[in-house]
Amino acid sequence: MMAFKKRGIHFLSMAAGLFLCAASVQAVEVNIREGLPYVSTMHEGKAVEIRRIQDQDHLLTGGVSKTSRKCPPFCIQPAQVAPGVTTVGELEVLKFIEKKLNRGKGILIDARTPSWYKKGTIPGSVNIPFTSFGDDQDDAAKAAALAKLGVTRKTSSSFFEDAWSDLQGMMGNGGGSSEWDFSKAKELTLWCNGMWCGQSPHAIHALLGLGYPAEKIHYYRGGMQDWMILGLTVIVPAGK
Repeated sequence: MMAFKKRGIHFLSMAAGLFLCAASVQAVEVNIREGLPYVSTMHEGKAVEIRRIQDQDHLLTGGVSKTSRKCPPFCIQPAQVAPGVTTVGELEVLKFIEKKLNRGKGILIDARTPSWYKKGTIPGSVNIPFTSFGDDQDDAAKAAALAKLGVTRKTSSSFFEDAWSDLQGMMGNGGGSSEWDFSKAKELTLWCNGMWCGQSPHAIHALLGLGYPAEKIHYYRGGMQDWMILGLTVIVPAGK
């Protein structure tokens, strides 16, 4: 009898918890999509919930409210940044955070320069500036940046591996270099300030030039401007 009562109390407690959870979901008027009030992730070791601003009168101010910038360098970027690279929107970025980033299978890259990153970033992002992978980058710094993506330097390669990699590069399928081992390369989503920003496209082209598999790269074209237009959570990195 006592065990039955305990089970009954436990069931009521669970039911109450589910009711409160459902009530909290219903209380949110501005959801990410129906039934999804937030997405959880980690940023600099702390749990973060990505939500939308609930103030329905909220308006953008500052740099992200601008519609026009001098071009070049602030020119409109193409919807398809490179062959084989998938362009994604906010829901796809959030799914990437849940399914890839949170499980250690993917990296969300804020490809902007550190001065932009310090002003605020998408939760879960790591700041790897677009300059990290260029030909003019210091070799040790480039190797360190690639190591964060699961890429290591090859110890040796055969003539046929070199020839195949070069052929892939000429065909626009990545490659062009047999110096790096991409067998454990992680999936990436790169972003910058918006569809007028060339920083993440620059990084993507540099990665492809090094041989990074195009199918493992995603381009969030909307970037910070679209993220903030939708009222999604922006976090200022600690100590910045």
